[in-house]
Amino acid sequence: MSTGAKAAGAAAVASARGFAGGLWRALLPLRRAAAHVSPLGWLTVATMVGALLAGRRYGWDELVVLGCALAGVLVFAVLLTFGRSTYAVDLDLADHRVVVGQRALGRIAVTNVGRGRLLPAQIELPVGAGSANFDLPSMAAGAVHEEVFAVPTARRAIVTVGPVLSVRGDALGLVRRQVRWTNPEQLYIHPLTVSLASARTGVMRDLEGEATRVLSENDMSFHALREYVPGDDRRNIHWRTSARIGQLMVRQFEDTRRTHTALALADRAEDYRDEDEFEFAVSIYASLGVQVIRDGLEVTAMCGPRVLRSQTPPRLLDDCAGLEIAAPGTGDGQTLAQHVARQVPHASMALIVTGGAAGPQDLRASAIHIPAGVRTIFLACSPGAELGLQTSGMLSTATIGRGQDLPRLVSRLVTG
Repeated sequence: MSTGAKAAGAAAVASARGFAGGLWRALLPLRRAAAHVSPLGWLTVATMVGALLAGRRYGWDELVVLGCALAGVLVFAVLLTFGRSTYAVDLDLADHRVVVGQRALGRIAVTNVGRGRLLPAQIELPVGAGSANFDLPSMAAGAVHEEVFAVPTARRAIVTVGPVLSVRGDALGLVRRQVRWTNPEQLYIHPLTVSLASARTGVMRDLEGEATRVLSENDMSFHALREYVPGDDRRNIHWRTSARIGQLMVRQFEDTRRTHTALALADRAEDYRDEDEFEFAVSIYASLGVQVIRDGLEVTAMCGPRVLRSQTPPRLLDDCAGLEIAAPGTGDGQTLAQHVARQVPHASMALIVTGGAAGPQDLRASAIHIPAGVRTIFLACSPGAELGLQTSGMLSTATIGRGQDLPRLVSRLVTG
């Protein structure tokens, strides 16, 4: 092929591409409009096309009239989505953390920051799995419209509020144009907790630690004196003894172990009779966790194999708000005690909260997975049950049926 033919072919290809690009840009408004057509709108389009084709083919004037009427409705619906919205929207929650049953209020403020009047529109606010709709009136330049809303807090949950959307379209919902104005906000609905301040959880005492047989050069529990060797800390020299025997002697200590609490919550569906029992167990679990953190003790909080945040009470309660029962058959086959032994092998105490489906014998059997020497307490939560406690050596199994009984149970664990 000659050079001239190749150049002509390349020019033709470039021209075709330019034409296609121009046509694509020309159809851009139509493509944008098509993106806002709802499923009902597409059904209307299909009915319109079918009515027009069938009417022209078979000479049915009624179908042609129907097709033209539907075309007019679609054109009118598309025209309602045209125009630019000049809003400034503010989503404000009164509090991002509430307790079950506490009122959770929020406010939406919409301001017309444009120079002209805006047509009426609709504000849509997704709240969890549902949504709330507010009618926005026609607004002059600089006008502000406010709406106050309340979020249901009947159950513990993490609720996503927002983003705020403005919706423009026809009353039939054939064409809907949504514009996002804010970012979503998180609302944490915390479980109910019981105050344990009066009980003072001495069962997790941590004043001077528990002495171990590991010798240390610097700790709080004095053990003995030994001869000084190069490299020892001179601050540990016992000068009176050294002067008396004429040889440098240094203090030697027993290493101490700080109390580290493993707080675990069972999340298997087999451990609970119903969802209300799980909610009660979460409440007991959160109450214990909050008190341990407030007492300044080291704690590792777990729900099944998952480790929760336990740096502060609000963070622990935030994670507790999102706890759910695992679906049957989705676990790894290990018991909660096995998870505790694997995740917190250095624990000095294990507080394991579970449901009432497992009996005391099952709980004692699962305790074999906890390392020897660890104080282990199983709390079986069964709403309506009588308070009970059985202790054998380092193992205690308790049954609790009311949240008000938790301080009394903790006191019995301390005295026992």
